[in-house]
Amino acid sequence: MSEQRDGRAAAIALLEGVEGLLKDPHLALDFGRQGINTSLALVGVQGLIAYLEGNKVRAADDLGTVAEEIRARSAAR
Repeated sequence: MSEQRDGRAAAIALLEGVEGLLKDPHLALDFGRQGINTSLALVGVQGLIAYLEGNKVRAADDLGTVAEEIRARSAAR
């Protein structure tokens, strides 16, 4: 059981590191030039963190928002 908790904690810590990177303005500019919206990526990462923490409602909301936005933006092209 503690291995599962340790693995989950490690995954959450890794995602929190990614969350920090996505908040970096230089990275946002670089991704923006490539057509990647870091705000959407950030919401996606936060959704994954919520899922790993057991908050499935928030995870579904965040990940659903990301999916809808990506779909809408892709259709607009």
